[in-house]
Amino acid sequence: MNSTSLLSACIFPDLPAPYHQALQDAVRFILTYTDPVGIIAAGTILRGSPDPSSDLDLYVIHLLPWRQRLQKFFQGVPAEIFINPPFQIERYLVEECSEGRPITAHMLATGHIILAIDPVVHSLHERAVQLLAAPPEYPPERLTFLRYGTATILEDALDVAIRDPATASLFLGNAVSEMLRYFFLASHRYLPRNKDILRTVDELSPELGSLARQFFLVVEYPERQRLAEAIADRTIGVHGFFEWEGIPETLEGS
Repeated sequence: MNSTSLLSACIFPDLPAPYHQALQDAVRFILTYTDPVGIIAAGTILRGSPDPSSDLDLYVIHLLPWRQRLQKFFQGVPAEIFINPPFQIERYLVEECSEGRPITAHMLATGHIILAIDPVVHSLHERAVQLLAAPPEYPPERLTFLRYGTATILEDALDVAIRDPATASLFLGNAVSEMLRYFFLASHRYLPRNKDILRTVDELSPELGSLARQFFLVVEYPERQRLAEAIADRTIGVHGFFEWEGIPETLEGS
């Protein structure tokens, strides 16, 4: 099918200006850039709750063995375009879900299908829906390693607090971010979008959410350290070194 025929097969969502025209222009660009069998639009603009700098997320499915990511403006609206063949999308679905952050699955499952001229488009959509419906099972040994790494960052902060409070504060920010990541994975929850992390923590644990919000707003180092330790108590349960044993791994080439 040529680009004109493909455009006539597209089903566009009803969006306010300038997003409606921007989306149509983005799709026209895609149709001339590659030969898609599917286009899915996702993101906060499609969900009707955009922020001032929100962009259009466009997932393009084609049958050629290459992938590419592009960032372009259409009608002044930023757009991120992800071009992939089905076999690579399947890899993303599996890999990202195993890491607890199903970015591709969320885009495919919640996005608007603009174009679908191959059954694989709906097949990938259904696969994404199924993956998101199942709670993630993060392996215990990986959780322990994440807990260890997070505790180490917190310990480093406490080590340098007196001689270099600015560096200590940097470590604390990293540690708290990892504590919240651990909290989601240990609770068998997928990691939310970065913009939704604190809101989702509020929903799951209002007390932890309140501590996290206080931490990221406070400036004075002693209070930041107190809050970070309180968050650690409610997530990883340690402030530094703790005993643990990794699983013995067989090495090749010995």
